[in-house]
Amino acid sequence: MRIAYRPYYLAVIVILLFSAVAAGAADQTVVLKAARMFDGKSKSLIPNGVVLVQGDKIVDVGSTVTIPSDAKVIDLGDMTLSPGFMDAHTHLTLDFTGNFNERRLKELQTNVSEMTLMAISYARATLEAGFTTVRDLGSRFVSSPEFVDVALRNAINHGITPGPHMLVATKGIGATGGHFDATGGYRDKLFGREPDPSEGIADGPDEIRKAVRFEVKNGANVIKAAVSGGVLSLADEVDTPQFTPAEMAALVDESHRLRKKVAVHCHGDQAAREAIEAGVDSIEHGSFMKTETLQLMKTKGTYLVPTLMATEYILSKIDSYPPALQAKARAAGAARSEMFRNAVKMGVKIALGTDAGVFPHGDNAKEFALMVGLGMRPIDALRSGTSNDADLLGIGQAVGTLEKGKRADIVAMPGDPTADITATEHISFVMKDGKIIRNGPATPRTAAVRDDDIDLPVD
Repeated sequence: MRIAYRPYYLAVIVILLFSAVAAGAADQTVVLKAARMFDGKSKSLIPNGVVLVQGDKIVDVGSTVTIPSDAKVIDLGDMTLSPGFMDAHTHLTLDFTGNFNERRLKELQTNVSEMTLMAISYARATLEAGFTTVRDLGSRFVSSPEFVDVALRNAINHGITPGPHMLVATKGIGATGGHFDATGGYRDKLFGREPDPSEGIADGPDEIRKAVRFEVKNGANVIKAAVSGGVLSLADEVDTPQFTPAEMAALVDESHRLRKKVAVHCHGDQAAREAIEAGVDSIEHGSFMKTETLQLMKTKGTYLVPTLMATEYILSKIDSYPPALQAKARAAGAARSEMFRNAVKMGVKIALGTDAGVFPHGDNAKEFALMVGLGMRPIDALRSGTSNDADLLGIGQAVGTLEKGKRADIVAMPGDPTADITATEHISFVMKDGKIIRNGPATPRTAAVRDDDIDLPVD
């Protein structure tokens, strides 16, 4: 029997054959080799690290792995392989570096769409610095209903723009006049009305439940709330409680009912203690926490996300902030070091989070050295930015360690980071989802940090 192939059918056959070849090529095994490896869970580095990657997954890992004859081998030499870094506290849609008062004005003049375009460069800088996953804890713009963090997350997921995997918190939840109230410090009624739960500002348990539901409805992966005052907000004291125990209980109950974790901005000790008792998943900052509160954290298994880089950057640029904020920053900076040392000594669970956006995006890895400088062992600092973060974010089954079956998010840094933790700041190889993002110099950060980028206070 003779089959007559029309041009249409021939075209279909060619396309199918091409697709099959392309799929086969995409699934070629890639082998990463380096002088040493941090697997995300061990107490020391592993010599002669080898990771086999097929598609977007790790298929084997170790020192004595059999390498397929048809594999593509990338020998990185005197480097250390590691799981992709993670940052549990970023603001990829914001850039709050530079002069405080100038940005307060320009934030009212800049179109939110322009800010969104700026965020693309922030996401790229973060990924190329080795951070393949971030938790983005708050994205708000004065009198704007936009969910820029959700849009950025989705664009990255769809391959439209490069960036890390993002878990987003949308606008964040806070009290009237509190740290998240974007109208604080302006004259009353300047914006025509008081912000409401649709903008994250809520008072009383019922309004807080409504705010949680609204944010989950609009794409939040995690719930963020400001339960104490902050450094970069004009209308509050840095350590005062801003939620009542009843409001805190409603926040946690509603979030956990919807299977969302709860991260709370909190500098003050009383607010932290009440938040921990209510069952929050992490305390962000925690500057003034006392040893009794840290002990409660350890007992409850609550994570500390210390954001040391944010305070460090603000103190280095202290003259660019108003006097009232300078005083709050100095007080938080003085308290946070002792708090962090105590947390390390007591064995509180610590996850790396930086508050990127307060300082330039892409400098996230400097947090590692700050933690080590305050008493954390380098290997524990590496764990805090990999497996600990994955556990906190609830994604440890997929990422955080170099293990068979996990997502191929892998970075490499020069030398031995346990001997010199600043190696984390010199990433030269980045793989995300099995795709090589960077193997050599990073993209110049010409647009990632601009003195006139405009955003709101975050911490």
